[in-house]
Amino acid sequence: MNTCPFFGKCGGCKFDFASADYRSQKAGALRGIAPTEPPIWIEAGTRRRVDFCFAGGRFGMYVAGTKDIIPVSECPNAAPAINKILPDIAAMPWTGAGSALITQCENGIDISITSDVPYCSAEFRRATDNLAAIRVTWNGKIVKQTAIPIIKFDDIDVEYPAGAFLQPGKPGEDAIRDMVVGAAGGSKRIADLFCGLGNFTHALNADGFDITGPHCQRDLFKNPLTLGMLKQYDCVVMDPPRAGARAQCEILAKSQVQKVIYVSCNPATFTRDAKILESGGYKMTHLVPVDQFVGSTHWELFSVFEK
Repeated sequence: MNTCPFFGKCGGCKFDFASADYRSQKAGALRGIAPTEPPIWIEAGTRRRVDFCFAGGRFGMYVAGTKDIIPVSECPNAAPAINKILPDIAAMPWTGAGSALITQCENGIDISITSDVPYCSAEFRRATDNLAAIRVTWNGKIVKQTAIPIIKFDDIDVEYPAGAFLQPGKPGEDAIRDMVVGAAGGSKRIADLFCGLGNFTHALNADGFDITGPHCQRDLFKNPLTLGMLKQYDCVVMDPPRAGARAQCEILAKSQVQKVIYVSCNPATFTRDAKILESGGYKMTHLVPVDQFVGSTHWELFSVFEK
C-alpha cells in the first residue's frame, strides 16, 4: 500500500501514514522541540482504539473539514481485531448522531457510544445480540455485556471502564512504559500523577493520583500535590491530558524532588511546563518523541528533568 485509500477524504489523519515520505512530514510537526534522541516510530495498523462517528443512519469518519460522513468498513490504521468487527458495526441500525469509540481489550471489543439520542432503539439493542462485542454502552448505559473488558499493563490485568483514557496503541504504550521504568530506576518512592488506569503505577509500585480512576481520586488541576506531600518522594511521574500540568509544575519547581519524568501528548503545554520546571533548577536530560498518534500531527513526548 503506497497510500491510504481514505487519505484526503477522511478527516481522521493529517498525514498519509502509508506514503514513502510520511516520517519526514510527521517530523516537521516537531517544530520548536529539540529531542535528545531520535523519534520512536510506531507502525500503522496497531491502533487499538478508534473513534468513529454516525449520523443519518451512516457510520464512518467525518470528511475533512465537514460534518459529512464517509463510510468506513476497514481502517488501515486500526488493529486487525477492530477491522474484523467494523463491517458489522457499520451495518448496525444507527439513529441520531454521535460517536462510537471502539476499543480492543485483552478479552474482546468494547464499544462506547455517545449520542444526541438519550437511549438506543429497541432495534439497535436487538442487533447487538449478533455483534461480536463483549460490551456495548449507549451514553454510559450498558446495552450489552457478556464479560468485563480487561486491559493488560505488562502482566497486570485492569478492568476497563467504558470510554476511559487509554493510550491508542500497545506498541507505543509499552515503549513509553519501558522508558519511564528505566528512568525511574533507583528511586526510593515515586508519585504517579494523572495516572489513569495505572500504566506506570503498577510497574513502578508507585502512589497513584488522578482525577478519576482506581487510585487516589484527586483533581490535580485544582488541587495539586503540596510541597509537604512532595517531601516523601524522590521521583514524580506525570502523564497529564493535553492541558498539561501547570499548577503542579509550579509547586514542583519549588520542591526538592530529585527527578521528574514527564510524558506529554501536547508539545505546546509541554514547552510551557518545561520552562516552569527549569526556572526551579531542573535540567532536562532526556527528550524522546514517540509517534503514538500515527497519521496525526500529535506527538507523545517522553522527558526526564533532574535537580
